[in-house]
Amino acid sequence: MGLRERKKQKTRIALIDAALDLFLTQGYDITTIDQVAAVVDVSPRTFFRYFSSKEEAALSLPQDGLEILLAEFAARPAAESPHQALSNAMRVMLDTLREGDAAEARRFLQARQLIGSTPTLLAGQMCLMATSERRLAEEVARRRGTDPDDLHTQFVVSVFTALGRICFEHGPDDLSLLAERLEQTLAIAERCLRPGWDR
Repeated sequence: MGLRERKKQKTRIALIDAALDLFLTQGYDITTIDQVAAVVDVSPRTFFRYFSSKEEAALSLPQDGLEILLAEFAARPAAESPHQALSNAMRVMLDTLREGDAAEARRFLQARQLIGSTPTLLAGQMCLMATSERRLAEEVARRRGTDPDDLHTQFVVSVFTALGRICFEHGPDDLSLLAERLEQTLAIAERCLRPGWDR
């Protein structure tokens, strides 16, 4: 990154931190964009250069996580089955958070707490998931040489997204424990589904 890009990233992170702190302390619905901008000492106009709304700011970390997952999935070796590739991509995403900056992990956990307690944001996250499922289906289809609307492809994606929800929506607020829960969830899936089902 050049200096300008680093400054932009720093401002974006500062806005996310301010938003999460205010949303959690005084409530998402009553917090205004003006208040978020004031904490960072920027104008509301600057806020809108980074986010179109306070909902987008609140959901930016889940969106970033999904982008990491999608990128890692696309980069997995072709020899891995779609389910194996998705599972390994999920592991990489969690490891990236666990091994990265402690502040980044804190933001991730704050965002989980906020979304879980805010119906508006929970609905917004579901919309993000729906969009990501389509992109996952396109990558699974590419790997299998089929159409994204192929029933087998749709089944693979649906099983994986269900596993993700089981792991993250009701998981602990600790990244190491979340990683353990992911492994437990994947192990149950492997026991319940016969080998080669996702080919």
